[in-house]
Amino acid sequence: MKRFLVIGIGNSGRGDDGLGWKFAERAEEMFHESCDVEYRYQLQVEDAQLIEPYEAIIFVDAMQEAVEGGFSLKPCEPSHDYFFSTHIQSPGAILSLANFLYGKTADAFLLSISGVEWGMKLFLSETASANLEASLHFFDGWLRQREALSPVTQTQRKVPLQNKVA
Repeated sequence: MKRFLVIGIGNSGRGDDGLGWKFAERAEEMFHESCDVEYRYQLQVEDAQLIEPYEAIIFVDAMQEAVEGGFSLKPCEPSHDYFFSTHIQSPGAILSLANFLYGKTADAFLLSISGVEWGMKLFLSETASANLEASLHFFDGWLRQREALSPVTQTQRKVPLQNKVA
């Protein structure tokens, strides 16, 4: 098993909403020795089991906001923002559920890539493609830096869960 999991979130049939999947596709090619890769239209409660064994999880999704550099990487913390439907969960909710069920929380990050076109089409806009390339270049350096650090198993890092769901 690899130390890192990339989860591409989105819909490749809706233009730039496919950025998460396109990043995941490229990550499979470029970082296959370091990362496992999964594709999701949306996160579901079952993903708590999926993320459990990994040291770090990188959730990748498109965003409508334009940011400097075309993407942003932010830490993702466990949260209790569960949705009534079990088929629309945030990355934080999945982390919280994994903590509740398995007693640990991996390092997690949300990589958001800026897009501009959201219609029904099977390809990315020029802007989104450029932002994808920038994010992959950044991720390559980020991953190399993480791999150079001595591995810390997250099974040793327990995060207290407040307001446990009964």
